[in-house]
Amino acid sequence: MERYYKQRFEAQRRLAQKVAPFMEANEILEKMRSELREIISGSMEACILLLDPEAGKYTRPLQCALYDRPINCLKCKRHRPAIQQAIARKKAVVVTGSQPVVRHDGTSVPIGPEAAVPVFAENQLLAVVSVVAMPETRFSSKEFFLLQDFAETVGYLLVSAKKHWAMTQEKIRINQMLAHLSPFVPQSVRKIVEDDPQMLEREKEKRDVSILFLDLEGYTRLSIDRPEDEVNALVEKIFSSFVDPIHRSHGDINETAGDGLMIIFKDDDPRVNAVNAVKAAIDIRERNHEVNRELNLARGPVNVNMGINTGEALVGMTRMKGALDTRMTYTASGTVTNLAARLAEYAQGGDILFGERTRSMIENLWPVYDRGKVGLKGIEAPVQVYSLFKDNPGGHA
Repeated sequence: MERYYKQRFEAQRRLAQKVAPFMEANEILEKMRSELREIISGSMEACILLLDPEAGKYTRPLQCALYDRPINCLKCKRHRPAIQQAIARKKAVVVTGSQPVVRHDGTSVPIGPEAAVPVFAENQLLAVVSVVAMPETRFSSKEFFLLQDFAETVGYLLVSAKKHWAMTQEKIRINQMLAHLSPFVPQSVRKIVEDDPQMLEREKEKRDVSILFLDLEGYTRLSIDRPEDEVNALVEKIFSSFVDPIHRSHGDINETAGDGLMIIFKDDDPRVNAVNAVKAAIDIRERNHEVNRELNLARGPVNVNMGINTGEALVGMTRMKGALDTRMTYTASGTVTNLAARLAEYAQGGDILFGERTRSMIENLWPVYDRGKVGLKGIEAPVQVYSLFKDNPGGHA
């Protein structure tokens, strides 16, 4: 394994430079396989087959490039001889006489040799790194060592991502408390105080944040013709499905109020906050579609409308005194928060709306559509509004 140490060191250094800016495991895996395609000459495709049964909790499957339409790498390669042999032998293998890849339409893609390296952690199979070469080529010894290095790095990444996911499980207890949130000291606030008791006395501080508000469309309709406990269970199921996407994007669930959620993104980099808020909103929208398909409600789907705003807010503990007790919450207050809430109220049909500052932060990362200036409740002057969608799903006039 000491051979080709210079080339292997350079490959690892380039990889470290490329993945350092990223936090999300799936983004890192994509960068890793992109680098693998570059350093192994003659490669047609590099895949990372995620075999850990819990992989879906901390990352997403990669898509294979050998097919004419998107397909999970795991589905197309799981039963190929190279993968099966690598798993059975628990070591790297190369299969030279590989059968072509057959696509959905019956056409086949001729390929050359296949290399596969299993990724184990504590004797548990987490993944297999696979490279498919072009016909009439072969893997050099140097490339074989590089492939093994990459598989080792993939193992470190997956173990780290899995541990990070496990650490968030305490936060995910919000799943169980959404419908039964204490009226005085929410569990999320208790956790903050347990971690840092001085938070109770600390003054609020000005921070650049992004605020994401979720608003359930049709909540009133649900409340009219259903028992309260049934509505609470339904809302809990919908909101609970959003907890993982929110935490994956490093958001903190701050407030729950019947048909709404407030999420704060408070990284030191304002651009990171805006990008994470948009990522979370896109994931939430997809999860909401899935939950609606599962629920199949007679009166139609329950859409989640979202508003995002970025800017400076006062962030810290807030005490609200009532007749019985004092309620504490960790929140961001100011015009930034107010505008995000109004944008969520204005949105319809599952739209994702945001203001000018957020638009400037995510420019060139996603398509942005100008919705013009609109009047919002409680906002004196018309506000320039943007959306991630060309056509307004809800059909504002």
